[in-house]
Amino acid sequence: MELLTIKHNDFTMSVECNKFDAIWTKAKSNIGEQSLLSNYSWTEGVVSVVRETEAGKQEILQGEQAPAVFFDNADYPIWIEFEDRVKDAQFGSELQGENDKFSFRRGILAGFLNYGNEIGRSEINVIYKTKEGATHRFTFSFEVLSTKLDYHEHWRSIIEDIEAEYRMLSLDFMRRTFHGFAPDPNGDTPELIWWSVFAGEQEKFIRACKSIIDRPRHRLHGHESYKRADRLTIVPRTIENELAEHRKESGHLYRVEEQLQTNDTQENRFLKFALAQITGKYEALKHRIDGINTISEIKKQEMADTLKTLQHLGHNPFFRTVGRYKGMSQESMVLQKATGYSQVYRTWSLLHRGYSLYDGLYRLQTKDIATLYEIWCFIEVSHIVKDQLHLQDEDVEHRNRMEMNGVFTWELGKGEHSRILFKKDNVELAELIYNPKNTDSENNNVGMKNLVVPTVPQKPDIVLQLTKNDLQQGMKMTYLFDAKYRIDGRQNGVDTPPDDAVNQMHRYRDAIYYKDYDSHALKKEVIGGYILFPGDGETADVEVSKFYKTIKKVNIGAFPLRPKDNHNRQLLEHFIEQLIQTKSHETIANIIPQKGAFVEVGNRVLIGLVGDNNRGRAAKDKFLDSTATLYYTGSKFPTTIALQDLHFFMPYIKGKGVRDVYEITRVRTISAKEAKQQEGEEGVNDIRLAFELRFVRRQYPCYQPIDTSKMAFNTFIDTTFDELLGILLEQKI
Repeated sequence: MELLTIKHNDFTMSVECNKFDAIWTKAKSNIGEQSLLSNYSWTEGVVSVVRETEAGKQEILQGEQAPAVFFDNADYPIWIEFEDRVKDAQFGSELQGENDKFSFRRGILAGFLNYGNEIGRSEINVIYKTKEGATHRFTFSFEVLSTKLDYHEHWRSIIEDIEAEYRMLSLDFMRRTFHGFAPDPNGDTPELIWWSVFAGEQEKFIRACKSIIDRPRHRLHGHESYKRADRLTIVPRTIENELAEHRKESGHLYRVEEQLQTNDTQENRFLKFALAQITGKYEALKHRIDGINTISEIKKQEMADTLKTLQHLGHNPFFRTVGRYKGMSQESMVLQKATGYSQVYRTWSLLHRGYSLYDGLYRLQTKDIATLYEIWCFIEVSHIVKDQLHLQDEDVEHRNRMEMNGVFTWELGKGEHSRILFKKDNVELAELIYNPKNTDSENNNVGMKNLVVPTVPQKPDIVLQLTKNDLQQGMKMTYLFDAKYRIDGRQNGVDTPPDDAVNQMHRYRDAIYYKDYDSHALKKEVIGGYILFPGDGETADVEVSKFYKTIKKVNIGAFPLRPKDNHNRQLLEHFIEQLIQTKSHETIANIIPQKGAFVEVGNRVLIGLVGDNNRGRAAKDKFLDSTATLYYTGSKFPTTIALQDLHFFMPYIKGKGVRDVYEITRVRTISAKEAKQQEGEEGVNDIRLAFELRFVRRQYPCYQPIDTSKMAFNTFIDTTFDELLGILLEQKI
């Protein structure tokens, strides 16, 4: 289905999506049509932008809102047909993986976009060259919305809640979407983000400034002066005749030009400017932070020392002969590569490009919405536990630690590094841990003490352990929560959680045991498992839903949890309150005995036919000996398969069956010619999908046949490991 047509002087761009009607209906049901709006903008050369709607064609105007086109977790084929004067074109993303999804042939640039769980503002950048040799860049900007949460309202709430607990945890970089931040006169967010960034850079920045002052870059400067003959150290050839003529005149002045070294360079001017700007902002923020009552004297002294150092550097005599910075007329290699200067420029760029106003917006990238939702759920559960235990801030011990996850990004520490201990009068009442360890092989210092998984790894997002005075010493009541940014559908006016997520909680509960180190026996300690998902619905309808009623029946179920939905949040509050107040023997009496069925966590897997034609016999041999690294499709590939949901691949060897599991590390486009198809095959110039693979494991000891009638085009099956088991069981093996 064609959604968007952009007519440009040099090309026509078409945006398609085969499943858009279903996506729009889902988003409309979850959020409301009034919130499904996007602001569009583009660079010069556009003749018209037209969106296809149910009512017909709708022209979109520059900078105005219109119904959204782009949503999360959807494939969008892009076709750009250029005029004859264009000889080459490419997709211009900052991410190489996105560019690899596009190819240019016969005047057409084609590929696809899928934003996964990333929402926010994004751009389509196209770089093309004309036959005259000119290079052009076109940018089309829009917003990518969520089908589950209101981007314009809920996303902002999630960010604010996370930032209130963990400053900068929500931020990321090298993402496909970004977000605009404007300064808030009543808030501290932009300034504190700046403060946090500079805190990690200040030592390197100060060292770089000192290094430059000690060993600055100079330039030669011509200087004109008039001197008597006896003051000349060197006699320039230009005044030899004049000197001979006036040799008897001791007071005669001779005009001489000297080449002197000067510190007044563009780079040193930039250093002076950057140092002054950073010092001024640091001083202003320090003054505000000094007024916080809870700040320690040690911290105050550290800030005072830093400010003193910055001010001392700025007053160095070195800068007396350095002029005012007026900008760079051209790119400076000294700033980019020279010792000291490059670090000053890097620090300035980080602060300026990402977190200060230049074009009227802060342009920040955040973690994907699924990760943000998971962190937000952890924070919400911690707040609920604290409230239901009637504790004060001083009764909550945080061991939460953020850990560096990249060049300039942070993640919440896992296991023991994210432990929150709830105590009253030094008596432990509960503990909450984010992403704990789940196997004996993992280091104990990153997990929950005494929790073991004898079989395959199990990874619930949140683990709550309650300590009660009627329990035997060392034993805790354990409850598992898993945050899933997914909605399966809607029944009786209520959003429903995905079935596989609920089934996964059964596996979590049945696989995790408590290890009694006195008897070395494994005991069942996990009481129940619960899904947290961004569902909506009237509270009365939620209470009679199947996923909620099963909580009382089998201690497995789900809670809808989304920002600003206090009514459904109360269901979780009441539940945790009951967990705390109910006597242990009453809880245990209602536990259904568990059999401990150990099943690997289901993930989506693509089964693809490997025949003798797939890059020849050599490719098949690689799959047979589990060394294959590439699989490509034929001319047909089912449009119903969501590429972003695929994590694994299982080759179906014709005549044998399935056995091995590969991880899909990358999906890209490839031409049939590049794939080295057989000569004479139809459509040899069309585009195929190529899956780059990494061998993971053998799922079965020997090949297992499957029901090939379930294969689309007799070639593909999009399934899960759980569904695969069902497919195999249907065979009479």
